[in-house]
Amino acid sequence: MNIKLVAAKLHTDLETGLTREERQRRLRAGANILEREKTNVALVFLSQFADTMVLMLLAATLVSAVLGEFADALTIMIIVILNSVLGFIQEFKAERSLEALRELAAPMAQVLCFGEVKLLPAAELVPGDIVFIKAGDRVPADLQIFDTVNLEIDESPFTGESLPVAKDEDSDKPYAYMGCLVTRGRSKGVVVATGMNTEMGKIAHMLGKAEQQPTPLQRRLSRLGNTLVVICTVICLVVAAAGVLRGEPLYKMFMAGVSLAVAAIPEGLPAVVTLCLTFGLQRMLRRNAIARKLPAVETLGCATVICSDKTGTLTENRMTAERVYADGKVFSLTGEELKQNGAWEQELTWLLTLAAVCNGAVLQEEGKGTTVIGDPTDGALLMAAAKAGLARGRLLQRYQLLKEHPFESRRKMMSVVVRDVETNVGYSFVKGAPEVLLSRCSSVRGQRAETERICGQWAKEAYRLLAVAWKECKFAPANQQQAESDLVLSGIIALKDPPRPQVPEAIRRCLQAGIKPIMITGDHRETAMAIAERIGLPVGPGGVVTGQELEAMSDRELEEKVSLFSVCARVYPRHKMRIVQALKRRGHVVAMTGDGVNDAPAVKEADIGIAMGISGTEVTKEAASLVLADDNFATIVAAVEEGRVIYNNIRRFIRFLLTCNTGEVFTMFFAILLGFPLPLRAIQILWVNLVTDGLPALALSLEPGGEGIMEQPPRPREESIMARGMGTDIFTTGLFIGVLTLAVFAYSLAGGQPLMYGQTMALATLISIQLIFSLDCRKNEDGKTSGIRSNLWLAGALLVSYGLLLLVLYVPALRMVFGTVALSLRDWGIVIVFSLLPLLAQSFLRRVRAKRVRR
Repeated sequence: MNIKLVAAKLHTDLETGLTREERQRRLRAGANILEREKTNVALVFLSQFADTMVLMLLAATLVSAVLGEFADALTIMIIVILNSVLGFIQEFKAERSLEALRELAAPMAQVLCFGEVKLLPAAELVPGDIVFIKAGDRVPADLQIFDTVNLEIDESPFTGESLPVAKDEDSDKPYAYMGCLVTRGRSKGVVVATGMNTEMGKIAHMLGKAEQQPTPLQRRLSRLGNTLVVICTVICLVVAAAGVLRGEPLYKMFMAGVSLAVAAIPEGLPAVVTLCLTFGLQRMLRRNAIARKLPAVETLGCATVICSDKTGTLTENRMTAERVYADGKVFSLTGEELKQNGAWEQELTWLLTLAAVCNGAVLQEEGKGTTVIGDPTDGALLMAAAKAGLARGRLLQRYQLLKEHPFESRRKMMSVVVRDVETNVGYSFVKGAPEVLLSRCSSVRGQRAETERICGQWAKEAYRLLAVAWKECKFAPANQQQAESDLVLSGIIALKDPPRPQVPEAIRRCLQAGIKPIMITGDHRETAMAIAERIGLPVGPGGVVTGQELEAMSDRELEEKVSLFSVCARVYPRHKMRIVQALKRRGHVVAMTGDGVNDAPAVKEADIGIAMGISGTEVTKEAASLVLADDNFATIVAAVEEGRVIYNNIRRFIRFLLTCNTGEVFTMFFAILLGFPLPLRAIQILWVNLVTDGLPALALSLEPGGEGIMEQPPRPREESIMARGMGTDIFTTGLFIGVLTLAVFAYSLAGGQPLMYGQTMALATLISIQLIFSLDCRKNEDGKTSGIRSNLWLAGALLVSYGLLLLVLYVPALRMVFGTVALSLRDWGIVIVFSLLPLLAQSFLRRVRAKRVRR
């Protein structure tokens, strides 16, 4: 169907798009999203009862009820429900957080709204919208295309055909389908179907069944949990059997064994890990980093090299055309100097005309300012032309576009073929990198040597350089090669892109953290070195390499030299892949930034692929594991810091959980071994598990990081979660907790007090030791920690947990259920003294270790 007929059918104006009222009406009919299987709240809650440990408790509840121990049965059920509610809240919050992050990472689309080009979420598209697509974009909805320029689309999601398909409005099927990748060129299109009505929507049910895979860390922790289950089950069976052989009642030992198994095994570990990761993702989001893949969060803390684009990441991507060299003269395009130059000279006017017509950007007036939609370099050229009264819209009325060859990074050029409607003369207008364009010019206004000297001088002053050329054509050039050869150089434009103010500090923090930053740019060698000096990036011998030099290196030679690189200039996207591969072969964990479609392979190859959220193409964002909402290098460093914080927090609460659980096992095991009565009743063990394994462990996952986290070297990627002596520390501290708890229990019985008093003292001591020990878990390996005010969640968790302990000691009804007595101030003095001993012991051991390190 003819595109105008389609537009008429949809009541769409091809020049202005839909009216505001029509867009709102159609948007209410449904969003442009593929339906996903929604989280069933009831199923999430019920799944908490499918856990092996919970099933064991339910079995124990049934046994208690059958034997007439209704108080025990009711108490166990209450504890099971409380644990399940806590697990449900953790899992549900984690799922909601991940869903919110998925929405933030959703694609955007350029849409013609009310006569202006705007950037909107793809979910807000409606049938009839006019959409702009270009190389690197995912088609946001089903479109009927028109105004195509060298358009090629990868339709493999539907056809299985690996080669891209050339498209134009005159083909048999002038359609672009949702989800397909634009591999070349650009086009406009009228939205003809959205959401579940698209071709992609017809197979959406297949996509909806994809499950979230566990991260490598979660898999390692799962294996650790399975090992602990086996070990703890054996210990609990030994404890129960030893008790029965010693004459304890079978029911009593059965309940003790089940309760100890539940307390010993950290069944909440997977949920807390997931929640820790999602909380970390939210903190990263507040710092403008969107993690699309959970494994990236773990890998960030291991990064040893960050390969970063210069433009827009290390610099502000706020291009300004400041100088022009034309016809042997230098013109200033800024402020007072421009006024001193007087009227715009003919050569300068002609050069700016070429730059404005051979352009792919759009200037959009917003209030008192002007916004650039498209490439910032093109935008800077339009702004410079506008100063001379050369608005692109008016220029296109005179110079009719016949053909366009869009900018491609491999060519470093863009060209258009136009016809002057006033004189009926044809022209080819070309702009690109000076060294590329000069080689295609048969005529250079001014001397060629002087032009090259100017380029070298300006490059050393950190200017980005662009050459502009043209030629007259009697006939439209038959191909691109003809349009871009035998040219006349009009001049050189120098553009300034200032470094971002946060970057020098971010570079310093990188170096301090043992991370090597490498700047990758398509700019001239001297321009790149000047920027490196401004941002404080150290460049040692052999630290600068160009794309041409990379081409001449073998893979082995590149691998030997790549660790020396600090600046890579005049680099093409294909070189990025070789750099990443060489760094990885050298054992580095590599973060790589990218924005264009040609960057996607290198971004995907890197350990941490990073896409630009503002300037990046959709295909690069999909290949990346991290998206920068502000395209800022400092955000990468902030994300690395958050990655380290998340990993440290996971180690913190694993240390806390496993140490406390080990202490509980040792308490019961030694009591049976030494012939003592049971120091804790089954219900008391479950209460310890509820009070200590819930809120305090969760609060430790919210630690802000502490001082010095970016002064530590990157951890090895394959490092065990138990590395750096944590396994030994868990065992020895757990043993110490068990011995101390048993000592308080034995001391209480030695004074002739009843068993209930001794068990209460053991209960209070064990819970108090664990809660105070959580404060030690906040410390970094060097013993430093920030004040408790930096983690008020932990302060609140400790108050709540102590409150739960006091409830079972001082509420008469609960005392009867839990078999406790009210403790005196003297009793609490004993409990607190013993509870502080592990904290003091840890501080002493840290000092000893620090002295050994210094020696």
